[in-house]
Amino acid sequence: MIVWLNGTHGAGKTTTGALVQRLIPDSRVFDAEKVGETLMDITPGLPATDNFQHWPPWRPLVVETARRVLDYTGGTLVMPMTVLVEEYWREISAGLAHHAIPVRHFVLHADQDTLRGRIAGDTVLGPNSPFRLQYLDPYAEAARTWLHAEAEVVDTTHLTPAQAAVQIAAAVKG
Repeated sequence: MIVWLNGTHGAGKTTTGALVQRLIPDSRVFDAEKVGETLMDITPGLPATDNFQHWPPWRPLVVETARRVLDYTGGTLVMPMTVLVEEYWREISAGLAHHAIPVRHFVLHADQDTLRGRIAGDTVLGPNSPFRLQYLDPYAEAARTWLHAEAEVVDTTHLTPAQAAVQIAAAVKG
């Protein structure tokens, strides 16, 4: 099984994912961003883009990597990864379904003021990361048009990552 943690940048996916992994027996964290980083390391580089998810190889490589890891280890993969383009989510989820891999798709949601506050205090990319801020509007649009309908929404506005992790793990186990 895959427990996919979606949401905008700065929503707490990485922190929550590590905590979820500790609560689900026989689980591992697989950050699909590493697949994108591998593609970014190709020289000479792939065609210029502002987001590696736009490269067509990224999506099937995420599916194939997840499939191969699960075939090798079994258990559960916890995947903290923002996917805000509906077509990309459909491609990934269809690829996983093709291999009969069940997916529990969660969206870590917080209101815009809370997200802005978290981004302002970000110690990973630094305060007010332009990278994280640029995804607030696309997240809001995806949430409004398709994303929240495709996932189990966990409102983290007033939750700690540990509380969100307990809620997700309980949903997966229940």
